[in-house]
Amino acid sequence: MKNLDFFKIPQYLTHATKKTNKKSDGFLYVLNSEDFKTLAKIIKKEAHGWQASKIISNKSEVIYFSGKRGPVWVLIRQNVKGPFSHSGLLEESNYTWFREQAGSILQKSKSEKVKKLSVEILNSDASTTLGLLTGFELAAYSFKNTGNKTSFDNFPEISLSRNVDSNLAQQAMQIAAAVNSARHLVNLPPNYLNPKTFSDAILNQFKKNKNIEIEVWDFEKLKKENMGLHVGVGQGAEHLPCMVHVKYRPKASSKNKQMKPVAFVGKGITFDTGGIDIKPSSAMRLMKKDMGGAAALFGILNWACDSHYPNPLDFYFGLAENSVDSKAMRPSDVLTARNGLKVEIHNTDAEGRLVLADCLDVAVTQKNQDEPEIVIDLATLTGAIKVALGADIAGLFCNEDSLSDQLSKASQASGDLSWRMPMYSKYTSSFSSNFADMVNAVDGFGGAITAALFLEKFVKNKPWAHLDIYAWNDKPTGSFSFAGGSGQGVQMMIEWLRGRVYYGV
Repeated sequence: MKNLDFFKIPQYLTHATKKTNKKSDGFLYVLNSEDFKTLAKIIKKEAHGWQASKIISNKSEVIYFSGKRGPVWVLIRQNVKGPFSHSGLLEESNYTWFREQAGSILQKSKSEKVKKLSVEILNSDASTTLGLLTGFELAAYSFKNTGNKTSFDNFPEISLSRNVDSNLAQQAMQIAAAVNSARHLVNLPPNYLNPKTFSDAILNQFKKNKNIEIEVWDFEKLKKENMGLHVGVGQGAEHLPCMVHVKYRPKASSKNKQMKPVAFVGKGITFDTGGIDIKPSSAMRLMKKDMGGAAALFGILNWACDSHYPNPLDFYFGLAENSVDSKAMRPSDVLTARNGLKVEIHNTDAEGRLVLADCLDVAVTQKNQDEPEIVIDLATLTGAIKVALGADIAGLFCNEDSLSDQLSKASQASGDLSWRMPMYSKYTSSFSSNFADMVNAVDGFGGAITAALFLEKFVKNKPWAHLDIYAWNDKPTGSFSFAGGSGQGVQMMIEWLRGRVYYGV
């Protein structure tokens, strides 16, 4: 694929934790509580005498000094006592705090040319270790170095203390691999990634997995299935639209054989010009990221396979390119959705909801054991949600309170934040059309809400959640030390899926 080593994203910890005889010249100590007695021992061991009193009086959570043997970091998270607002849903979890600190320390140790970093994790819990190791892995990702055998030459080797649970290290690599694969897809230029190459990538990555069945609905199949909305969006592009349905059916314990799947639907617009309602150039430059929802699905599926997730899942990748061409849909066109609704095109740049709508209908009309228990879609759907919540917080729309509560708690625990937005049904009146059942977009305020209300027309009252994401980091921060695709939504959904297995939520 254009000579890019498409999915060879080497894992940093696998490389970095190989045992060598090299002496450590950087040191990281991790404490999960205000253990100042242990801190004093560390300072006595590592600091020069003249440094000790100043360091011990430092009450910050991140301590750094140049010690007897090299640079030393101490992470000693203080007990957070509140007060808390927003029911604590925007507070930084233990996992998140250590993940972000690990990313910053890895970059700092790289800049200081540390060859080997000794990591001592003391009196800490599982969330600390998982966050720390996930942070290392995420921070080592760089698009330019992907597939390069020397990707990690400038990063230190990691020497982990013996008390680190190997299962937690494995979990960290699985989570990070999921996020990094989503980031990588978003980072790919649109002349590399299009509906055809995206669908090929899904096949190549997962076709050999015995728990997976893959079906690709090409352009002709979309037309045969009366997916007029999906067809309309992509019909003007060189690479025609398609939908990829991946069934994940683990050969797990017998108790899960009667479970109905969770269905994930992802918006995969590999490039969005806006169509005939073309975007201004400044708004088009990042539109390779308009497949961030489908990229998140790829990451979640990757994690499910790697972790041997025991419950059934379905993934529907709605892939298309919104181009300007003589065949492109026009404002005032009337398209017929798979569920029979006729939609007047008010704005060709409101294309993602059209693709999602037809794919949602495929998901909710599955029969018998394939009928989904819950449907969740992820999409870079509106600029309005970024105006409301910024780039870091996804908009969560949901038609069931218990599902919304579960997802909100998962987002806080994973540091992949979301905030529930209102499904205000009165706004549906703005969709009225003289020529069809509804229009695809409306002018005025509340754009993220009206987009979600449009999608709700296609879920047949199933328990459903819609995550409106940005999927991009504009600048490097913490564990996301490489600006670009962020894998937004992946960690949140992993945490929620884990909760369904381990905590019964």
